[in-house]
Amino acid sequence: MERFQSRTRSWNFASYAALTSLFSVGCIQHAAAEDKWWPSEWGAEDQKGSANRVTPERVLSALQLAREGKVYPIGQTYESGMPLFKGRDFKLLIGQDVPPSKNNLTAHIDYVSTELGQVGTQLDGLGHVGIGDLYYNGNNRNDFATRNGLKKLGVENAGAFITRGVMIDVAAYKGVERLNSDYEVTLADVNGALARQRVALKEGDSVFLRTGWAQLWMKDNTTYVKGEPGWGPEVCEWLVQQKPAMTGCDTWGCDAEPPKDPEILVPCHQIMGTKAGIYNLENMNLEQLSKDHVYEFLFIFAPLPLKGATGSPGAPIAVR
Repeated sequence: MERFQSRTRSWNFASYAALTSLFSVGCIQHAAAEDKWWPSEWGAEDQKGSANRVTPERVLSALQLAREGKVYPIGQTYESGMPLFKGRDFKLLIGQDVPPSKNNLTAHIDYVSTELGQVGTQLDGLGHVGIGDLYYNGNNRNDFATRNGLKKLGVENAGAFITRGVMIDVAAYKGVERLNSDYEVTLADVNGALARQRVALKEGDSVFLRTGWAQLWMKDNTTYVKGEPGWGPEVCEWLVQQKPAMTGCDTWGCDAEPPKDPEILVPCHQIMGTKAGIYNLENMNLEQLSKDHVYEFLFIFAPLPLKGATGSPGAPIAVR
């Protein structure tokens, strides 16, 4: 950034930037009010969002999909050196514990330092992304976000997901090993892939996009985090209409990156998360499902009940 020689010029620049920022926030809040997306279909006090679609009837139906008993781990391993988004960190330290004892007891203790809900395979909760100050169900972050946790919309509200899982294998549909970075998945791609797989979506499904991007995990981390293929906004608007319990992908954000419009960042996070209350699971590994042509399965994921957290790590599984 240019250094200003004059204090006056510096102050003028800072003042202009501050006023511009205030004006921009005002415009965002005005636009949010014009396009009012709250209260949610589950009521003005709801903090659970799309997890409300995980009903006893749908759980029992999903359990019927486990016909062979074959379990697929579809999350990534948490480890030092894994791809991390823009300056995030992950450190695992092992402490030695040798308490006095006649039986010579020793133990190892884990110490983890990281952005716990926002590294590796991660579930974005409803307090993660907003439009200006407004988050899911019209909650204003000035009223609920504190340094020590969220007073509303914490990921502990989600509960466990036991659903029908559907993988939309767009990479296979396009006949490529993996989609190019910044490729924006279209509605035609999604419908084409579903037709090829002979699968239709149902309300309460967990819906996952395979781009092939997971092949880069721990092999070419630089390319992995530099950009990503992902949903286009048109697809996200359509997904909202399908009423899923969760969406997810094998990339770090699920939106195409870099975006077509560099001034519009991760729009699907706002379309599906902020407005519709849909959870999003990132950094998945869907490669084995693709190799085995498994497009429909029992899906199980339980986020950690981290009170007031924006997201959660976890180990999602698919059962065939």
